[in-house]
Amino acid sequence: MEQRRFGKTNLRVSPLGFGAAPIGYLDKDIDSVTRLLNGLLDAGLNLIDTAACYPGSEPLVGRAIGHRRDDYVLVTKCGHKVDGTSAKEWSADLIAQTVERALKRLRTDRIDVMLLHTCSLETLKQGDVIDALVKARKAGKVRFCGYSGDNEAAAYAAGLSEVSVIQTSVNICDQVNIEKVLPRARENDIGVLAKRPIANAAWKELSEQKGIYQNYARTYRERLLASGLTPAQLGFEGDPQQLWPRIALRFTVSQQGVHTAIAGTTSLENAKANLAAVEEGPLSNEVTEQIRQAFQKAQARSGQEWAGLT
Repeated sequence: MEQRRFGKTNLRVSPLGFGAAPIGYLDKDIDSVTRLLNGLLDAGLNLIDTAACYPGSEPLVGRAIGHRRDDYVLVTKCGHKVDGTSAKEWSADLIAQTVERALKRLRTDRIDVMLLHTCSLETLKQGDVIDALVKARKAGKVRFCGYSGDNEAAAYAAGLSEVSVIQTSVNICDQVNIEKVLPRARENDIGVLAKRPIANAAWKELSEQKGIYQNYARTYRERLLASGLTPAQLGFEGDPQQLWPRIALRFTVSQQGVHTAIAGTTSLENAKANLAAVEEGPLSNEVTEQIRQAFQKAQARSGQEWAGLT
């Protein structure tokens, strides 16, 4: 699989990464997670994204692929109060405690990228949390510091000298960061992970949506329906339910400045289908622009800005 330079980190990452939230929230067993993650690494994917507040996710990743630590770029997140920590949320002490917790749970001696997990712009501007990450970096526990979030906070973080990586929403139904965040990230050579690249399957009926992502799916579905787009209008023939995931992934990885898109699943079959979609390459400029124009016109008709979903 192709690998891209990950901004100023100079790490090399596959254009598709794995989002490990579902394996934690859905209480998957270690055997199925081991098959899934090792299968993805064998197929050429080399970035794994998790977080302290995804229940069970970090330990499952550590148990499943900790022995292959040199085969992947490891990203996790901190800031929220979780089991095993005693400090105040978004405090320097909590950041330090969460770094130590992550190292043990992920069975590693270093975290490639530690992201602040969607703290407010006000918290970012205070500087304490960034300073705590820098301290962990200087101690060799974290290689690069970053921020996960959207809108003005993500744009601000992309301008901080201490920040090397931004994770932000970029998909067919969530496009504000293409204008607000990606230009700033390119200007500062920031590595960019695009989250929710499949737009929480916005083309599905809400009755088919399960679990913790229903609120995202509802908003994204409303936006997609408002845009009026269909795969046929974009020049694709076939079952829309099969075509939309491929179109969505290719749209996200087509955006200038996006280095990798993280997609979560508990199915190796679905994960390999995502890999195949990304390997088809970027969408044409014409199709990408058609999607952008449809989104912008629908947003204008709504009378409000469609902010990035945090």
